[in-house]
Amino acid sequence: MRIDINSDMGESFGVYTLGNDAALMASITSANVACGFHAGDPSVMRRTVRLAREAGVSVGAHPGFPDLVGFGRRDLHVTPQEAEDFILYQIGAMAAACAAEGMRLQHVKPHGALFNMAVRDAALAGAIARAVAAFDRSLILFGLPGSQILEAGRREGLRVASEVFADRAYEPDGSLASRRTPGAVIHDPQAVVARAVRMVTEGMVVATDGSIVRLAADTICVHGDTPGSDELAARLRDGLQKAGVHVKSLSAA
Repeated sequence: MRIDINSDMGESFGVYTLGNDAALMASITSANVACGFHAGDPSVMRRTVRLAREAGVSVGAHPGFPDLVGFGRRDLHVTPQEAEDFILYQIGAMAAACAAEGMRLQHVKPHGALFNMAVRDAALAGAIARAVAAFDRSLILFGLPGSQILEAGRREGLRVASEVFADRAYEPDGSLASRRTPGAVIHDPQAVVARAVRMVTEGMVVATDGSIVRLAADTICVHGDTPGSDELAARLRDGLQKAGVHVKSLSAA
């Protein structure tokens, strides 16, 4: 049994610093690097790729809505063509940063509202998958288990990865609880680790109403903007390994 641990990173901007990317790299296997639309800038992007290379961490593009003020967490209603084009733009920028640092892009993970809206919106999910396929069909597309994103990726012939979230509450239908809901983000490290181990080893998580949600887990996310995320990721990796789970990036042999 194996699992990839990913984290959303490179979300600083100019003089503003968010997260502790350097420390977090020690515990993760894949970095989702912001591409400048919801967070990050060209210098932050390249610096984050360099950190990943030095730590032996795989790199993915983390495209979001063009919404710096809202950190990409506000729903924007765009046409599928607009979405496809701005996602392609961001993947290209991230691939350039990787090439400059001697890295190859491994995956694409949509960010925030773009990710959550595309869970059910087939047109938006299709736009995401087409952008990835248009750039490079060898890229892995991340999405929520059972989501339209994964279905669209499969239709485009992409390799897809079911992503679960250690520090987020789940609704009974398998979607993530809105961040506006109390308890949507879980801060107790012990609870986070216990949930993660169960998701990976048993394929299940307890939803907000106490019901059991069945899910597949190829990769598990620790949010880089969560306070103490580096310590949380270290505890998560340790807990998974103690449970007999091999922690490796999706592209590792």
